[in-house]
Amino acid sequence: MTAVTLNLDAITTLTHEQFRELCRSNRDVRLELTVRGELIVMPPTGWESGKRNASLTGRLSVWSETDATGVAFDSSTGFRLPNGAVRSPDAAWVRKDRLDALDPDPESFLPLAPDFVIELRSASDSAQSLRDKMKEYLENGVRLGWFLNPKDKEVEIYRFGQNNVEVLKSPVSLSGEEVLPGFVLELKGILD
Repeated sequence: MTAVTLNLDAITTLTHEQFRELCRSNRDVRLELTVRGELIVMPPTGWESGKRNASLTGRLSVWSETDATGVAFDSSTGFRLPNGAVRSPDAAWVRKDRLDALDPDPESFLPLAPDFVIELRSASDSAQSLRDKMKEYLENGVRLGWFLNPKDKEVEIYRFGQNNVEVLKSPVSLSGEEVLPGFVLELKGILD
C-alpha cells in the first residue's frame, strides 16, 4: 500500500482546527496536510518498518531524556510548520527552550518546525516524496534531517542553509553534530 494524496479543493479547504478534528475522529489513520491543502493518507507500515522505526525512536528518546536539552517525538506527533503544512516525521527532536516559549494546547499540533527530523523509508514510500518532504522541513527551519533508506542502504543528511545533501553508503552510525551534541545513532537493526 502506498500513501494517497487527496485534493480537496473542489469541496473545501480544511482549517487547522478541522484537520485536527479529522485526525481525532480517525485515530487509526495517519494523516498529513500539505501546504497546498492536500490531505495525505498514509497506510500503516509493515512489521519490518515498524521494528526499525521503534528502534530509532527509542534510541533518540533515551538520549534525549539523558541529555535533557530537548524533547524527542515519535511519528504520531503533528507539527504545524510555518508554511501551514502539518507534517509527522518518523522521529523528531525540539530544543527544550523553544518548547518552553510556547503554551500550546496539549491536544494540538506543535506550531513550529522541529530542530531535527528523521524520515525512514518503508517499502511503500517513494524516495522522491521523502526527499521533497526533507526539503520542505529545511525551508521551514529544521536544522538537521536524516533520510534513512534501508532499501538502498543509504542515508541522506540535510542541513539548514546548505544546498548540498550528503549521501552516505552503508554507514554504521550517524552523529547529531552541533544540533544534537553527543547523540550518535547506531544504525544496526535500522539500516541493515
